[in-house]
Amino acid sequence: MELPMLQVGIAAALTALVAGGTVWKCRRASTHSTDAHQEYFLAGRGLSWFFVAGSITITNLSTEQLVGMNGNQMALLAWWELAAVVGLAILALVFLPIYYRYNCTTTTELLEKKYGAKSIRSLIGGLFTVANVLIAMPIMLYSSALFLKSMFGLQVPLLLIAIILALAGSLFAILGGLRAVAVADTYSGVLLLTMGTAIVFLSMAAINWDFSGIPPERLTMIGDNDSPIPWHTLLTGMIFIQIFYWSTNQTITQRAMAAPTLREAQKGVLAAATVRLLIIPPMVVVPGIVSYKLYGDLNDAAYGTIAGAVLPEFLTGIFAAALVTAVLAHFASVLNSTATLYVCDIHEKYINPNPNVPLLGGISSAIFVLIAILLVPVYSDAESIINLVQQLNGLTSMPILSAFIVGLLFRNVDARAAILGVLFGVGLYAIFTFVWTPLHYIHLMFITLWLTVGFALTVNRVVFGRKAKFILSR
Repeated sequence: MELPMLQVGIAAALTALVAGGTVWKCRRASTHSTDAHQEYFLAGRGLSWFFVAGSITITNLSTEQLVGMNGNQMALLAWWELAAVVGLAILALVFLPIYYRYNCTTTTELLEKKYGAKSIRSLIGGLFTVANVLIAMPIMLYSSALFLKSMFGLQVPLLLIAIILALAGSLFAILGGLRAVAVADTYSGVLLLTMGTAIVFLSMAAINWDFSGIPPERLTMIGDNDSPIPWHTLLTGMIFIQIFYWSTNQTITQRAMAAPTLREAQKGVLAAATVRLLIIPPMVVVPGIVSYKLYGDLNDAAYGTIAGAVLPEFLTGIFAAALVTAVLAHFASVLNSTATLYVCDIHEKYINPNPNVPLLGGISSAIFVLIAILLVPVYSDAESIINLVQQLNGLTSMPILSAFIVGLLFRNVDARAAILGVLFGVGLYAIFTFVWTPLHYIHLMFITLWLTVGFALTVNRVVFGRKAKFILSR
């Protein structure tokens, strides 16, 4: 079915308004640096707290969250957002002071300075890059295309929608750098939060605010052993997943490191935490629960179906614009951070120490986009996209976090020991995922983290003859 012209016109006008506002703001912006890296990758360290908060919020709020979490059609998934508040607080109060003290462009630069070796930085930067290109970006395109297709009943191939989104989103990252990405994030974020909140209230009104008839397991916040988030996983791996994502993940921290001062960055991160606590949890679960009552088990098609049903016709165009601009900005965010990691952590370390940064960033971004598009069909058979994302992320997240924990809490650790630890962790979690899964994957991420830390410290002592010293013991 084709979209009515009213919807198309409203969506096109608002999308153009966001793009125009982004261009206007970027041209007026002042920069705090003439360095090419800082201008392209850190917006010249000129982002105010408002744009830091907006960019962080929308970078983690797009169709993977809206589609994936609502696709579970249960309240339990709100724990991902509630736990994220803790992760953001740790970023603001623990990690940001360290990043600013060491004047980092990438999170991995901190590892190079702590271990005194570029190899650990390049390895972790490479793992981040691979995870973004092979997991985050194609899943983002798939879930966005699925939402648009299910909401509007579009009779076009899913891959075609994904290609259009990828090409449009890449223009922000390639042509404008982080400044354009952050501004577009913020403008689209205001629009998406407004429309997402409206869908929550309209969904509730559609069932007369009556949750009767919905199975109790769909409404509880205490998950049993067979649920996506058993209650006991909140005591083990959940908090470390949040620390990894919010405090070491380049896609998130790059926004905070683009503020002119540490205080301004912390204000932005804490503002993002407030939004995540007060606004986002209902957005990612209530529409899915309502769709279960009205339509039954729809999995990842739930959010698009309920949004299309409850929104008046004139608002569907506005919501389409909110979603499209958020998707473009989100995709650009991940793409920009991935290019940052490649240029700073790999290319400059081993190929050319003084490249043309905007040109190299554009070329690498184009290659990453092509790979992501080709991988979109791989994820089309996923039963729950959000659970798949979290499970696959464990292949790199806990091993990477182990390198940060060892580097920040211990000294006299050989970088090679940390590298071997990371490789051990990737292999161990791969076994847990694909060969033997004795526990819930969140528990297995917790086990992987601490076994990897122990492995690195043991190798450091036994193989390299160095005794690690606990920094806080002095």
